[in-house]
Amino acid sequence: MTENLPPCPQCSSAYTYEMGALLVCPECAHEWTPASADAPGGAEDGVIRDAVGNVLADGDTVTVVKTLKVKGSPSGIKAGTKVRNIRLVDGVDGHDIDCKIDGFGSMQLKSSVVKKA
Repeated sequence: MTENLPPCPQCSSAYTYEMGALLVCPECAHEWTPASADAPGGAEDGVIRDAVGNVLADGDTVTVVKTLKVKGSPSGIKAGTKVRNIRLVDGVDGHDIDCKIDGFGSMQLKSSVVKKA
């Protein structure tokens, strides 16, 4: 083997291997993407980043980067919608931004669908 794979972030095992786009640890069965291991300050150390890698903080203004469907609404949130005064939370299923959007009210968004304005 000519490539050097990083050790497992969970158990520090050196026997990691690639399986498709993921890296896998045979000792603890942890799976992760190589980008999350290389990214400086990923979600592991409590830093929340937007879709392009900017660090987000409470009170920031963000812009939605893709059109989002909203359950119960005939029209979704359009790309380019500005969301002001966000709050970072430990949400469910990756929804880590708590905010109010004009015309929709309070909701949670994923940081992967917004960019810092």
